[in-house]
Amino acid sequence: MPQTQDRRADPRALWGDVRSIIMLGTNYGPGEDALANLGETSRGNISVYARHRDYHDLIKGRLKQLAGWIVRRAKETGGSAPELKVFVDTAPVMEKPLAAAAGLGWQGRHTNLVSREFGSWLFLGAIFVSFELEPDAPEVDHCGSCRACLDACPTQAFPSPYQLDARRCISYLTIEHKGHIAEEFRAPIGNRIYGCDDCLAVCPWNKFAQATREMKLAARDDLVSPSLAELVRLDDAGFRQMFAGNPVKRIGHAKFLRNVLIAIGNSGDAGLAELAEDRLSHESPLVRAMAVWALSRLCAASDFAHRRARYAPHETDPDVRAEWAREQQE
Repeated sequence: MPQTQDRRADPRALWGDVRSIIMLGTNYGPGEDALANLGETSRGNISVYARHRDYHDLIKGRLKQLAGWIVRRAKETGGSAPELKVFVDTAPVMEKPLAAAAGLGWQGRHTNLVSREFGSWLFLGAIFVSFELEPDAPEVDHCGSCRACLDACPTQAFPSPYQLDARRCISYLTIEHKGHIAEEFRAPIGNRIYGCDDCLAVCPWNKFAQATREMKLAARDDLVSPSLAELVRLDDAGFRQMFAGNPVKRIGHAKFLRNVLIAIGNSGDAGLAELAEDRLSHESPLVRAMAVWALSRLCAASDFAHRRARYAPHETDPDVRAEWAREQQE
């Protein structure tokens, strides 16, 4: 959906004395094909930006270093210390249009920023300052009539070019959405357990992209193509340990298992059914409901009916009971 324009989009609503905004981009281009393991149905796919340490900490640290240099430079030249404020996804700053206005790239048809030098892979940050700077020239749109990103979306989340319906976006559904994921989106999610890179990865401008040279943004080997069987076995402590300092930790154990169980349901691997069954006793209805759905996809009708007779009568949550009942009616 188009971004809502309200008072939060006005920089002065975030910080009063704003004279200029410095926009910066950090390349996080992957060293591997972002979509390479989508066909490996027994393994999970994690968005490129979450295959390493949490970028918020890294980018914010770099912005603070630059802000410190600006203050020192002002003092060295005889001026007074300017006021500055740093933002990295920490406030409703409209980074993408601001970055386009600053010349870092343009908002592509998928609504994300595209750079002629780095393709789709840029983290954005902002420094609000209390002094005037000569603005850079904005970048122009270079998408032309290309539809690669729009056609690649597994859930048809783009009602038209330059518009995103977040309610259909896999990144929103697997990260921000707190409730049950609607059935119509479960199969298209495939093995994407955290985020989605399809619209970014297929952009033709990525032919100019470069793998990041920042070692802290290099993908961890265990997050490039993790085993679903190992992930679904994680308890809360194991989840926190595995994703310490990583963006995935932010969604919590229950939402993570919800996503993993959807991927298991899409795997076609009947050997994972027992692991899904183990999650029928989880405390979270989000997890139990997707365990039911995964079993309905992996088990023969007679085996599923046997499990339903065993577990459904003891289920107290209406949403989980609805999953059992819905499958029973089909």
